[in-house]
This record gives sequence, C-alpha cells and structure tokens, in this order.
Amino acid sequence: MPHPYAAYPLSSRGRSVTFPWTPPDRGPIHADMIDIDARDLLCPLPVLRLRKALEASAPGTTLRLLATDPAALIDVPHFCAEQGHSLLSATEIDESTTAYTVQKSA
Repeated sequence: MPHPYAAYPLSSRGRSVTFPWTPPDRGPIHADMIDIDARDLLCPLPVLRLRKALEASAPGTTLRLLATDPAALIDVPHFCAEQGHSLLSATEIDESTTAYTVQKSA
C-alpha cells in the first residue's frame, strides 16, 4: 500500500521530496565519537542539537557536529566557551559543511 501522502510532493528548501523518502548519504560515521548531523538546519538548531547530545553524554565524551549554517562558525565556539566545553577543532569538510569536534567538560 502506498504512503497516504505519496501523491503530494513536498518542498524542502527548493528540493522536491516525495514518499517513500530515502535520506541522502551523510558520509561515514566514526565509532570513536558521537556524530550529530545538523546539516541544512539554521540557527539556533545546530547548537541546540549539540547541547542535547552533550547533556546525554558522559564527561570527556567527544562529539562531532556537522553543520552547514554559516552562523555556526560563531555560535558553536561561543556556546563551548559559555558552557565550559572544549572546542577541539573546526574543520571544513566541503564548500558548505563544517565539522566541529567538541569534548564535554568534566
């Protein structure tokens, strides 16, 4: 039986989405750290996702936030400084995605 909304195309930031929907490949996930995929989310959602993951993690846990929002370049370092977490790196993965590696404070 087809999905009840299969006949209705949805729009997501200019992209047409129809059901059944298959998520795009988001790249490799490393087993030694927690990955948070906040790509295509706008401020303040990337930082809120990071905060939620940090709250659920043990002290010393390393997390990697993937974000495309240009404001994350300011928001993530500011959030880490305010909350006492360590921003280990901010690495540009491609032209639109930056990976922020954060370690939870003790």
